[in-house]
Amino acid sequence: MRKVVITGIGAVSPLGLTATATWAGMRAGRVAIGPLQSMPREGLRAGIAAEVNDFDPLAHFDEKRLLLLDRVSQFALVAAREAVAQAGLEFRAGGLGVRTACIVGTGMGGELTRDEASRRMYADNNPRVHPLAIVKTMANAPACQISMEFGLTGPTFAVVSACASSNHALAQALQMIRCGMADIAVAGGTEACISLGSVRAWEAMRVLADDTCRPFCKQRRGLVLGEGAGIFVLESLQHAQARGATILAEFAGAGMSADAGDIVYPKVEGAAAAMQAALADAGLAPEDVDYINAHGTGTPANDPTETQAIRRVFGAAADALAVSSTKSMHGHALGAAGAIELIAVLGALRDGVIPPTANFLDPDPACDLDYVPNVARERPLRAALSNSFAFGGLNAVLALKRAG
Repeated sequence: MRKVVITGIGAVSPLGLTATATWAGMRAGRVAIGPLQSMPREGLRAGIAAEVNDFDPLAHFDEKRLLLLDRVSQFALVAAREAVAQAGLEFRAGGLGVRTACIVGTGMGGELTRDEASRRMYADNNPRVHPLAIVKTMANAPACQISMEFGLTGPTFAVVSACASSNHALAQALQMIRCGMADIAVAGGTEACISLGSVRAWEAMRVLADDTCRPFCKQRRGLVLGEGAGIFVLESLQHAQARGATILAEFAGAGMSADAGDIVYPKVEGAAAAMQAALADAGLAPEDVDYINAHGTGTPANDPTETQAIRRVFGAAADALAVSSTKSMHGHALGAAGAIELIAVLGALRDGVIPPTANFLDPDPACDLDYVPNVARERPLRAALSNSFAFGGLNAVLALKRAG
C-alpha cells in the first residue's frame, strides 16, 4: 500500500483568498463572522455569517467563462490554481493528467444559481430560466471545471455527503492513490451556500447562532454559516520524491462511519467509530496524536457528543490532547468545512502552532477537554486528526502526520 503525501494547498475563505492568508487568520485567532453583506437582513433572526466579502470574480475569470460558473465553482477553481501552482505540476505535459484524479466535495452545489432561478420564477413570475442553469447548479460542476482547466483525464467526480463531503472526497482520493488507480489527485471541497433561501431554511431548524460561533462554550447558541473552498494536491510518496517535490505532510489515513440513527442528532458511537478507523488506518495509537481539529459546530447537540466520542476513543490520552474548532473564526462552510479545516491541520503540523477556539467564554461542564481557548498555542506536533460529522449521521475523519 503506497504512502500518500500532500504537496499543494489552496483556499478561498472568509479569512482570506489564499491558503497562506487563511492560515494566518486562523493562527491569529481572527474572527471573520459578521453581519450579512450579500442580502438584506430585515426579517432574519440571526443576520450573521462568515462571508467571502472581498472576492471579485472578474479578477479571476473573464466574462464569458463566468457564464458557466456558479460561485461554488469559482471558489474551487481559484483554490485549485493555488494548490497546483504550489505543487509545481503541469498536467498536460507527458500525459500526467491521465494518472490524476479529481474529486471535489460539496454539500449544496450551485446554490446561488438555483436560488436566483427560483426567485425569477416565483417572485418575478418570469418563466425564463438561464440556459446554463443546470451545468452551473450540478454538484459535479466544480470537479468538472477543475478537470477541464488543468487537463485531468483520470477519475473525476463529486462527493455529496453534507458537512462530511470534503473529508469523504479526500478519503476517496487517498484510497485511489494507495491502490494505484492514480498517482496524483486534486481533491477537496467547496461551498457557496449563503443565499436567502438557504439562510431561511437553516433558521427554520433553530440551529443558527445570533451572536457568533462559540464551540464547546457554555454560552454557545448555534452554528454560523460560512463559505469557501479548500483544494489539495495529493501524490504517492514515490511520485513526489521522484520529482523532488516539497512534501507538506503525510496523509496517513482516513476513517468513515454512519450512525444509522437520527437524521440530525449525532451519536457518540458513530463519531467514535470514524476516529478509531482513522487511527487504525494510519497506524497511530491514541497517544501518538497531539491535536484534533474538531467538527465543533457550536450547537447544543454536537459539542458534548463529540467530546464524549473523543474521550471514548482516546481514554486517558484525551487529557493530553489539544482540541480546537476553527469554525469559531471562518464559520461552518458545510461541504467545504473539512477542506478549510485541513488547512488548519497542515499549518499546525508545519509550524508547531495550534489555532485557537475563538469567542470562548465559560466552559460547558459537558465539554471537558482542552479546547485551546482564544489564543493560539505553540506546541510541536507529530500527528493530528480532522473531524467532520454530517447530518444523516455520516462521519469522516482524516489522519495526518508531520512531514519528515
